[in-house]
Amino acid sequence: MADFTTGEAVSLTLPIARIPSRAAAFVLDLLVQFLLGLVLLLLMLTILARSGLDGAWFDTGLTAVVVTVLAGYPIFCETLFRGRTVGKMAMGLRVVRADGGPIDFGHAVTRGLAAALVDFWNLGGFGLVALVTSLCSPQARRVGDILAGTVVISERARIPMPALAVAPPWLMAWVSGLDLSGLTEDVALPVRRYLIRFPELTDRARAELGAALVVAVCAQIRVVPPPGHPPLQILGAIVAERQRRTLTSPPPLVWAGAATARRPA
Repeated sequence: MADFTTGEAVSLTLPIARIPSRAAAFVLDLLVQFLLGLVLLLLMLTILARSGLDGAWFDTGLTAVVVTVLAGYPIFCETLFRGRTVGKMAMGLRVVRADGGPIDFGHAVTRGLAAALVDFWNLGGFGLVALVTSLCSPQARRVGDILAGTVVISERARIPMPALAVAPPWLMAWVSGLDLSGLTEDVALPVRRYLIRFPELTDRARAELGAALVVAVCAQIRVVPPPGHPPLQILGAIVAERQRRTLTSPPPLVWAGAATARRPA
């Protein structure tokens, strides 16, 4: 399992796909690629034989077949099937962005080209580079994943629901009127991590780090923090409101400080 933080400052814990399952998916994809290459090669030879073209056209066609099989296949499949190839579908794997979101065509192109040139073929030593980089990465990422900013996860493992923040009732009226458009990800993500790690922090760290984050957040959204409220409640209220405005169908709400919070006198 690995922790991801989305662009909406929601913390997710996703199961990372490890080398055995990825290797099995690779072998299945290799079989599909072999069959695809064989069909394309026979089709090319048939066209060349009927048209009477010379050997230069054969070299060009062979190059096109190799590129299509090695790079085009994974790019096409991962774009069409949202991060999955035939092998990954069979093994229950999916490629996602580093923040847990779905990949797009750009991610698939980067991964496909890196697989053909670095990870498996050409300079890859038939997968040796991919194996070494995956073993050295905490999230089992090969070179293509690092360049594309992606991770391969297992869809068959149980994925816990993300815990979202919820504003303390006595701050909901205040936070609902704020303009949060100026709050950047560089500040929102540390705030979310602070809320998640709050039970593990010392009292001094809670106070100092929380006060610094309140100053940074309030400076960005240009508002004066309400007096008499601890940083945990102010930050929790702001993040909760930001998530409420961003997410369309949020899962059950859990406020990190609900167990210890007390309404100020």
